[in-house]
Amino acid sequence: MDEFGLIDRYFARARTDESVRVGIGDDGAVLTTPEPGRELVAATDTLIEGVHFPENVDSWCVGWRAVMVNLSDFAAMGADPRWMTLALSLPEANAAWLDGFASGLFEAAASDGVQLVGGDTTRGKGLVISIQVIGDVPEGEALLRSTASPGDRLFVTGTPGDAAAGLDEFDQTDASERLRRRFLEPTARVAYGRRLRGRASAAIDLSDGLYADLNRLLTASGVGAVVDLDRLPLSADLAARYPRAQQLRFALSGGDDYELLFTAAGDRVPESTEHRVTGIGRIVEGAGIECRDGGKPVAYTDDGYLHFE
Repeated sequence: MDEFGLIDRYFARARTDESVRVGIGDDGAVLTTPEPGRELVAATDTLIEGVHFPENVDSWCVGWRAVMVNLSDFAAMGADPRWMTLALSLPEANAAWLDGFASGLFEAAASDGVQLVGGDTTRGKGLVISIQVIGDVPEGEALLRSTASPGDRLFVTGTPGDAAAGLDEFDQTDASERLRRRFLEPTARVAYGRRLRGRASAAIDLSDGLYADLNRLLTASGVGAVVDLDRLPLSADLAARYPRAQQLRFALSGGDDYELLFTAAGDRVPESTEHRVTGIGRIVEGAGIECRDGGKPVAYTDDGYLHFE
């Protein structure tokens, strides 16, 4: 099967959105721009087998995860995802693998009404997946990393640390299925991100670990933070399987959670019936992160995952 047959078989879909005038099958997609009063948003992520996920991961989960890590960026910006492109490099065209991958990819995209409108497929030495998502947001309402202020409170969604623990015990015979699924099947908080528009002062998604990603937000905003470790929302599964020191290490440094970390003035943030929303600290003048446990300062440092050192 050549690349064109592969695209037709696994990735061509009927257009279901009038915003797509020309989709897969031409040299480029032709899309209807948002109505006046909205701004375009674009985000890209690349996943490499053996770097971002183990080599023996089910292909459905690979497809699902590849979309969700991009949608998580949109969640962090309070934006509405609309279209995506896919660049896929494969060592071989394995029909069973592609069936699963396409199924997971389109199911994840459908969760937020995103359409695949183009891309490229090539043969390569390893599996590499690059997805770009394009969408929009009301003018001036995009959530940014650079707009936190002293006095804001710091919040996080979900239970950070679960995905890292799931990856850590991925191949163990007694692995927690729930923790493994938290790594394999993250859920981008897109709907909640929309609700944060006009309420959150700054936001970032948790891809490289809470501590490292918070540092990025603080650096962009020119502020510091105090984090209360005893307020971190740790899951019952994590608490049942690991000592507290390891729980905190997973929660602060693990990465791959794709939860939202955001700041807001006061306590009035949107509630959620789908996930926890927990206040874990506050923004202060200065720089860096001060961690406290039981009200007492404790030493902690982490740079997060780095591709190049």
